[in-house]
Amino acid sequence: MTSPAPDPFRTARLAVALAASTILLCLPASSQPSAAPAPAPKQPNPVLVELFTSEGCSDCPPADAVLAQLDTQGFPGAQVIVLSEHVTYWNHLGWADPFSFDDIDLRQQSYVRQFGLDSPATPQFVVDGAMQLAGSNPPVLAGFITRTADAPKIAIEIGNAHREANGSIAFTVRAATAAKGTLFAVLAENATRSEVSHGENAGRTLHHVAVVRVMKEFGSNATDGRVLELSGSNVNRAEKDGGPLRLVVFLVSHSHVVGAAEQTLNP
Repeated sequence: MTSPAPDPFRTARLAVALAASTILLCLPASSQPSAAPAPAPKQPNPVLVELFTSEGCSDCPPADAVLAQLDTQGFPGAQVIVLSEHVTYWNHLGWADPFSFDDIDLRQQSYVRQFGLDSPATPQFVVDGAMQLAGSNPPVLAGFITRTADAPKIAIEIGNAHREANGSIAFTVRAATAAKGTLFAVLAENATRSEVSHGENAGRTLHHVAVVRVMKEFGSNATDGRVLELSGSNVNRAEKDGGPLRLVVFLVSHSHVVGAAEQTLNP
């Protein structure tokens, strides 16, 4: 029987812990750390991981699972914020992905130009807008997250997020410093499932996390605490599903994510 494949994220955590233990054991007695108060732990930097995916693509479910693993297990040294972004260009091949919409295609096309790629592809991971990975390769993805987690970030905070009587989502965003970047806001369903009856994944039940329903650009002056809103038919459809929603905001400067935050909105 084939042994289960090792979890690359868990392996990385164990390696760090074993290395630290070995170093301490090798120190002479006089070099052992004193009982001085331990410094406050460093707050992990947020890292935005976007996955371009489609329910019509048979190569996508393994990548969906990797994204879910990052979301539930976390990652050492980083606050990983995940987004599942469903494209439309598979919809004519037998299965119309119910979570796909044109704005996601346009967003992926901007990455195609940014990274000098020949064409869009699924699955595709983009980490902090700075690195991209076609396919599903957890060790490479883990390396990208580690590298981007070390980059300094602008602290931003979501405030007073709530549903309005008309169904829109209202909120504010404030930056700890003068934020030089374009603010984006996303409303995502916390988790979804689909019974796929046609296309490459026919007969499968597919699960997703942080499924983007709305993404809106608010410009460069939106982190001063003014009231912002997300609305539209996709917001209404997401709310009718009855599950928690995720509000994700991120700042982009020179195509890279320089700050991010998220908040859960319960039904």
